[in-house]
Amino acid sequence: MTASASSEFETQPLRQFAERAYLDYSMYVILDRALPHISDGLKPVQRRIVYAMSELGLSAAAKYKKSARTVGDVLGKYHPHGDAACYEAMVHMAQPFTYRYPLVDGQGNWGSPDDPKSFAAMRYTESRLTAYSRVLLSELGQGTVEWVPNFDGALQEPERLPARLPNVLLNGGSGIAVGMATDIPPHNLREAVAACTHLLDNPEADSDQLCEHLPGPDFPTAAEVVTSPAELKAIYRRGNGSVRARARWEYEREQAQIVIHALPYQAAGAKIMEQIAAQITARKLPMVEDLRDESDHDAPVRFVIQLRSRKVDAQRVMEHLFATTDLERSYRVHLNVIGLDGRPRVFSLRDLLAEWLEFRTETVRRRLRWRLDKVEKRLHILAGLLTAYLNIDEVIAIIRAEDEPKPVLMERFGLTESQAEAILELRLRHLAKLEEMKIRGEQDELEQERKQLEQILGSEQELRKQVKTELEEDAATHGDERRSPLVEREQPRAMDETELMPAEPVTVVLSQKGWVRAAKGHEVDPEALSYKSGDGYLDHAQGRSNQPAVFLDSTGRAYALPAHTLPSARSQGEPLTKRLSPPEGAKFQAVLAGEAQSRFLLASDAGYGFIVSLGELFSRNRAGKAVLTLPHGAHVLAPVRVPLASEDAEVAVVSSNGNLLLFPLAELPEMARGKGNKLLGIPPQKVKERQEIVLAISVLPPESKLKVVAGKSEKIFSTAQLEPFRAERGKRGALLPRGLRRVERLEAV
Repeated sequence: MTASASSEFETQPLRQFAERAYLDYSMYVILDRALPHISDGLKPVQRRIVYAMSELGLSAAAKYKKSARTVGDVLGKYHPHGDAACYEAMVHMAQPFTYRYPLVDGQGNWGSPDDPKSFAAMRYTESRLTAYSRVLLSELGQGTVEWVPNFDGALQEPERLPARLPNVLLNGGSGIAVGMATDIPPHNLREAVAACTHLLDNPEADSDQLCEHLPGPDFPTAAEVVTSPAELKAIYRRGNGSVRARARWEYEREQAQIVIHALPYQAAGAKIMEQIAAQITARKLPMVEDLRDESDHDAPVRFVIQLRSRKVDAQRVMEHLFATTDLERSYRVHLNVIGLDGRPRVFSLRDLLAEWLEFRTETVRRRLRWRLDKVEKRLHILAGLLTAYLNIDEVIAIIRAEDEPKPVLMERFGLTESQAEAILELRLRHLAKLEEMKIRGEQDELEQERKQLEQILGSEQELRKQVKTELEEDAATHGDERRSPLVEREQPRAMDETELMPAEPVTVVLSQKGWVRAAKGHEVDPEALSYKSGDGYLDHAQGRSNQPAVFLDSTGRAYALPAHTLPSARSQGEPLTKRLSPPEGAKFQAVLAGEAQSRFLLASDAGYGFIVSLGELFSRNRAGKAVLTLPHGAHVLAPVRVPLASEDAEVAVVSSNGNLLLFPLAELPEMARGKGNKLLGIPPQKVKERQEIVLAISVLPPESKLKVVAGKSEKIFSTAQLEPFRAERGKRGALLPRGLRRVERLEAV
């Protein structure tokens, strides 16, 4: 390429070009596509659709017209982009489940809440504007907005629409730009107007005070807004946050069924039904028997969840569904809009309403000035016409005699050009005597109107009063009751595995070799079950299938397994070591089951023990958790269940020497883990050398008898006979009679 040819082109670094091009693109997306403007709350495509429909005469009282005609006008005159995107924007403005106050009144298939994009093609649907759209258009031709050339300069279009209400809050909106996004939830018209009028009366009001009038979003559906008032105030103070909405339901006890009759905003009923059905199929909702969709024309939303019985806690079931399905949804709030200065920013509620009221006040001022100018021009013309009527013969003579009557009339009667032009354009029929009276009457009316307009425009207070009056009139015309109740609710919690399982009685059986199995019911004789060769019965516990079974090993560690996951007692079970990892050499010695608040006495044969609740022994760790600390050489004794009414219960402890001690259970501490307190006063040296140890313990409810079993000998001691053995915890007690000193077990009878 020659030097002269290359000089015809501009050169610049690629980095600089790319940076500038991307910046231009970003600004276009932010300002002309993704974010709404604070004035009318519309994006350019929405604004152009509404304006084009008004130009086509598609008011709320007009006949419907094919949507394709509207889209064609929008694309051909104002918005040279894709027809699909333009039509979709139009559809959203017509969907009552998407817009709180729809701008387009559609006829035909415009989609459904289950599938908002299932609308028919634009050649099949018809549309016109709604009555609410007048709020955006009624003042359009009254000098209220700036007009700009369209994309090819052939036509003019409004830069903004003169919204009479804060549409940016009423219908909300969402959009993703470059580096920023907006998410504005819809609000109730009457509440928004109440907040605006309060701010007009109290310009110093803050967001918290405005929230007394505009307490939260009002979605098109009747679902509950369950975010707390304090959180909502914080969201409106910051301009961002998250709002939760929850389906509304009721419990029909006679039929044992839950009826859902309102879904969250933008939640698809079909998808929710699929989510619930999937959980039923996966047996994650065993308390649910059936699921039905009974929605019809009279009840657009009616989903029935049939429970298995009236005993099922419907509230708990719904909490689980709120946590695991779209019956409860969160909505991001980000009040990011383009302000009056043309720049996007995140507004607080107070700043947003204040800036919109600034726009509205200026719009009303421009409208009144435009009207005052019209009134003054008309009065000027009427003054000229009145002069003509007062001198009608001379005026007619001048018109008949002169070739150019206008300058003669202007000079003779001191008229302006516009007055003279108006006189020359008079028709003969208007020369009647009554016309003079009509002119004077119109002058009086216009003079009165001019005084009112000058009074309003001359006082900022009167202007604000006018804005307030118009807001209240529009609220009376277009306002409605709140649809989404504001109800503070706790965060939902999904049911865990134990809650979801049916609570059937089971008996967990532990063998000497550490094999485990679970038999249905509590009537099972665990000792009569078959065991592997060289194995036999060790312990059992009665509980429920939705409760964990707790195992205690010889090192004092506790382990837990869900009872419903244990193998059936029809087999010989499986070794616990398959699921648990006890220390090397440890053996499983006991199994416990029951409610988490059940209490047990844990002790070692060294004579130390404490009370522990069963819930403290639960562990999800394969290696379990250390619970009972054993002195050197000591062994774990079989745990003893503590009765519910244990205020006056007693602990019976017997040593290998035949010493029996009874002391109040209340003297033992309740602990989560540890060595415990001394039960029986055995000399430490004897314990250390294993010369004397604790053989058995038992807990006696009040007024109970004690059965002592020693080999083939056994004896039942009455309450009175036990008196010599009663003492404080840690004492030696008293010796049992000969023949009963080699105790095998103690039983409360």
